[in-house]
Amino acid sequence: AYYVVDGYREGIERCRQMVEFGGMGHSAVIHSEDEQVMESFAASIPVGRIIVNAPSSHGAIGDIYNTNIPSLTLGCGSYGHNSTTDNVSAVNLLNIKRVADRRVNMQWFKVPERIYFERGSIQYLSKMPGMKRVLIVTDPPLIQLGYLDKLRYHLDKRTERPQVEVFSEVEPNPSLDLVLKGRDLMERFQPDTIIALGGGSAIDAAKGMWLFYEHPGVEFEFLKLKFLDIRKRSYKFPKLGRKARLVAIPTTSGSGSEVTAFAVITDKGRDIKYPLADYELTPDVAIIDPDFVSSLPGSLVADAGLDVLSHAVESYVSVMASEFTDPLALKAIDLVFRYLHRSWQKGDEEAREQMHYAATIAGMAFTNAFLGINHSLAHKIGGEFDIPHGRANAILLPYVIEYNAAMPSKFVSFPKYDHYIAAEKYRQIAAHLNLPAATAQEGVKSLIEAIRALNRSLGVPATFKELGVERRQYMAKLPQLAEKAFEDQCTTTNPRLPLISELEEILKQAYDSALEPQDEVESIYKQQSFIYDPPVEPQAFQRESGMLQ
Repeated sequence: AYYVVDGYREGIERCRQMVEFGGMGHSAVIHSEDEQVMESFAASIPVGRIIVNAPSSHGAIGDIYNTNIPSLTLGCGSYGHNSTTDNVSAVNLLNIKRVADRRVNMQWFKVPERIYFERGSIQYLSKMPGMKRVLIVTDPPLIQLGYLDKLRYHLDKRTERPQVEVFSEVEPNPSLDLVLKGRDLMERFQPDTIIALGGGSAIDAAKGMWLFYEHPGVEFEFLKLKFLDIRKRSYKFPKLGRKARLVAIPTTSGSGSEVTAFAVITDKGRDIKYPLADYELTPDVAIIDPDFVSSLPGSLVADAGLDVLSHAVESYVSVMASEFTDPLALKAIDLVFRYLHRSWQKGDEEAREQMHYAATIAGMAFTNAFLGINHSLAHKIGGEFDIPHGRANAILLPYVIEYNAAMPSKFVSFPKYDHYIAAEKYRQIAAHLNLPAATAQEGVKSLIEAIRALNRSLGVPATFKELGVERRQYMAKLPQLAEKAFEDQCTTTNPRLPLISELEEILKQAYDSALEPQDEVESIYKQQSFIYDPPVEPQAFQRESGMLQ
């Protein structure tokens, strides 16, 4: 309930009466931009703590809304109706007020200390200091492709050749059991350098092995706990890097794990993917060498590239997006629309190289801005029905954009996000791609159709039904999947705080409710480029084949 009053003076008087009714002496909160109103409120209300422009539920306790925490132990004063742990004396009769202005915590931008890119950048391994015992984490196909030999070649060029051990049992969606098996090898070998060679699975597995190698006593049940603020979590990850450094060399262009603070580990007993998140998991060195992605199969190019797109779009609309992450997200989106289809269809070197960079650029954006419910849902549905992560993201993305663009029933708590702007940010993406975006509604529709067109051009189905998921099994799992997705760490920074029932509805729509193409948008595609800056040769949208040429 709330009162409507005639002016701030009457409002302050009502507040004074409310404080007397509820118990004077403790705390009161004011939200205002008028200094005179705030000063008058602070002088008039009989409490010991005035909290300014922070939520009343936790503003006085600090957390993400206040870096300068006001004291809660000022004593009772003469107002009465308050408690103190002190022996009451004359000092407790002093009415001392503290006015706590909002002091939002400083934000951050964190990436690996060293990032090397361009073709041939793998040569850094022949120069990197302090490598005496090296353990390489990879998978069997990369050994067959000769990538391990290439890595060994540069290690052998060192003045002093390091001892090398290889863990080559990485599988898709690495499990906790696999991580612990690799940890056991590390404990026997005692490496000072861990090199993760592979896609997201190999790099994520190596991150987990690194963590358990350096700190065998950590418990997975605590590592996977959710948090609202990564700096003020109930369980802190221990410091990494005392025993070994982690070097990440991606051989796919999708996960961005080489520069992120995330590792997705699967609990096979529960069939749940858990995105572990902590900046201690960020690799020390990332080597982005496009030579490793020249021979990727088309299906992997498509799935990984669409994962890049979902990373960039979600990080751009996240409640933690900032002036430092937005340019990276937009650049990654540009590169995906410009080069993904070429990389998939022709496999030319330029397209493969640019998509490789796009994956890392998007990774730098989302490791700082985080993601949203698109990934929460993809984590759960991918694990349940064995759907490639990028493909699950691609199918879900149009439906999630449509959901996020609507006004929410509940708002996410984050101090930098003071009003709902998701639809406007989707419009900005559409405008950046030179799509129709005169209004937020038009921009959202344009962006959805552009993504659907890109999906079609890569042979990606529009729904999970088209993908071949059996209806009865899918529908039976929806309540459970929606609940698990709600608990996913990525849900915390989605611009719209979902209800579990709303997540279930998104999954229902993504099964067989294909969004209708926007004819007026398609006509624009025939005349304009997707790319806003820099200008490129226009890409024509061919309705007959559904291909981006």
